[in-house]
Amino acid sequence: MKAIILSAGQGRRLLPLTAETPKCLVPFSGRSLLEWQVRALAASGVTEVVVVTGFEADKVVATLEGIDLPGTRLRTTHNPFFELADNLASCWIARHEMTDAFLILNGDTLIEPAIVERVLADPPSAPITVTIDVKDDYDSDDMKVRAQDDRLLAIGKTLPLDLVTGESIGFLRFTAEGGRAFVAEIERLLRNEDGLKRWYLSAIDGIARYHGNVGVRSIQGLDWGELDFPADLDRGVEMTGRWVARGL
Repeated sequence: MKAIILSAGQGRRLLPLTAETPKCLVPFSGRSLLEWQVRALAASGVTEVVVVTGFEADKVVATLEGIDLPGTRLRTTHNPFFELADNLASCWIARHEMTDAFLILNGDTLIEPAIVERVLADPPSAPITVTIDVKDDYDSDDMKVRAQDDRLLAIGKTLPLDLVTGESIGFLRFTAEGGRAFVAEIERLLRNEDGLKRWYLSAIDGIARYHGNVGVRSIQGLDWGELDFPADLDRGVEMTGRWVARGL
């Protein structure tokens, strides 16, 4: 299994912390966010991790070179347009990696290994599977989802709250068929005037709405967190501290 991590961004909402450090290299309990990610993936049998770089790419490459994970190949592909485009363009840059089955993980999402285990535990029920969590309320920055049973109906930050059934954690599974559909939708969106400003999940939304072959997998009860704002730092340190205590 291959995983693609989208780590091109700087993380401007975290300035000055990210003035010279990419968001994916912010430290948590002795490891960078990126190292926590690749170790969680490797612990569940992922044998190849491709990191899409952008801001301060050389630092990301150096960090990966310092991670010793026998049996897991770590490499990068570079997005030279990271300052001009959102992460749909990072997926376009990595489209040549999307041939067989693969995973996509947002570069700012901390996940415990049990999440990867749950996502990979069973054969996928759909060509594309969106990993979701459920909570009591949702804010404007949450990537909200509307699902029915195990099928995704819509995904986006502006979904009406009365339709929301959960939120995407930024971790997806694709079969080869799902990858082909995803790449085709990416290329269609990038032909539009606003394509460079779109999130890649807008491609997933289009596939779900018009083709109906996107599933969901709940990871409710497991540990994860996003790094978007300064307040997320303390929560992430507390969470990863628990992981260290558990020997992860």
